[in-house]
Amino acid sequence: MEAIDHRITDFIAKHHVFTLATSHQNIPYTCSCFYVYNKSDNTFVFTSDPDTRHAAEMAQQPNVSVCIALETRIVGKIQGVQITGKAYPVGDEQYKEAHKLYTKAFPIANLKKLDLWVLYPDFIKMTHNQLGFGKKLIWQK
Repeated sequence: MEAIDHRITDFIAKHHVFTLATSHQNIPYTCSCFYVYNKSDNTFVFTSDPDTRHAAEMAQQPNVSVCIALETRIVGKIQGVQITGKAYPVGDEQYKEAHKLYTKAFPIANLKKLDLWVLYPDFIKMTHNQLGFGKKLIWQK
């Protein structure tokens, strides 16, 4: 697998909320989720209650997209990533490690049972205007 440009992984690691897009019967839906990025295996761990619309949609159709954006009005500082991949509930064999990773980043999450998910990206595109207007960095599995 091709290495991911460190500017992409550094940006992802600096943030903790992504916009998750799911769909059902070709009708899109978005929500915001706290996430932890696991650079060692290029995955995202996040939690979502099974009663939410997006969790129900991911359970039926795991293809998702994600957006992480730096909020700025300064065009020269614009940065953001768009990601596609598949999201699955964390299995029993992965749960302990995923739980540890997530609660280390968000200790308050220890107060309730977590329904953890993992996102396996297959495509990441970063817009990085600090490298030049409209500059794109791309990684694909």
